[in-house]
Order: sequence, then structure tokens, then C-alpha cells
Amino acid sequence: MFGEIVKGLGTTFKHVFDEPVTIQYPEVKRPVRERFKGRHELKRYDNGLEKCIGCALCAAACPADAIFVQAAENTDERRFSPGERYSEVYEINMLRCIYCGFCEDACPTEAIVLESNYELAYTDRQSAIFTKDMLIVPVPEAGRPTPQQVTPGAFDRSIPEMQDPK
Repeated sequence: MFGEIVKGLGTTFKHVFDEPVTIQYPEVKRPVRERFKGRHELKRYDNGLEKCIGCALCAAACPADAIFVQAAENTDERRFSPGERYSEVYEINMLRCIYCGFCEDACPTEAIVLESNYELAYTDRQSAIFTKDMLIVPVPEAGRPTPQQVTPGAFDRSIPEMQDPK
């Protein structure tokens, strides 16, 4: 019996000087892996236009039915995206989302991306529904905020979808 106690204490003393595995969260944040799928973001082009064209393929691909997209028509006076349409309403119910990444895979313009933010906490159900304003990234320094006014027939060379078809 005494031998078993000594053996146990030996195991304990052997690990006393090892590095601790515990991270002091939230003071120290653990870096995420390259393939980690966290909070969603709606991306923009460098000129400030939104990448989302309101096609709702992300909503169709979502197995949890967590995404709702309502599209509207772009005009030359009020242009949000380079296409004919843009997402007027874009909502993700984070309580339903299973972070599978199917929305990201289905998006033809790479507008929706699952980024590395994992700090998601909600105080009620309504705060778990992320709207377009909460998801869209800020306008880049070289860009202009949406809606933008464009000259009819003008093409933006920085966006592949708006280049002159030749």
C-alpha cells in the first residue's frame, strides 16, 4: 500500500514542472486553425460595392435553413452590388447554424465567408439573428459606401463581373 502512494506521488512530482495546458481565456486567445469555421462575414469589393448579388444560393444550400435572403433590383442611382440585384435583406439565425460551410461553398461571388471569430454569445433569441448590417465588413479605405451612384453604361475595371464583354 505504501508503495502505491509513493508511485502516485512520483507521477505527480514528475509533472509539476511541465508547461500548463490551460489558457487564461479571455486575456489570452488561442489561435484558430486554418480551416476553422467561425462567424460569418459578408465581403465587399475594393471599391466598396457588396459582393452579394442576392441570388440566395447560400440559403438553398443551408441544411439547417438558417439563412434568409430577400433580393432587390440595383439601379444606376442606387447601386449596392455589381450585378442586376443585391441582397436587400440578409439574415442568419445563428441558433440554427451548424457551421458546415455549405453557404460559403455555394456562393458564386465568394460574398459569404466563415471567418475565425468564435466569440458568440447571446442574451436572447432575437440577438442571435444576425442582420446584413451586422455581417457586412466595413468599406475599404479606397472604396465608397453603398449605395453608390454610377454613370449608366460605365464599367468598373476592378470588378470582373463589370468588365466590358468583348
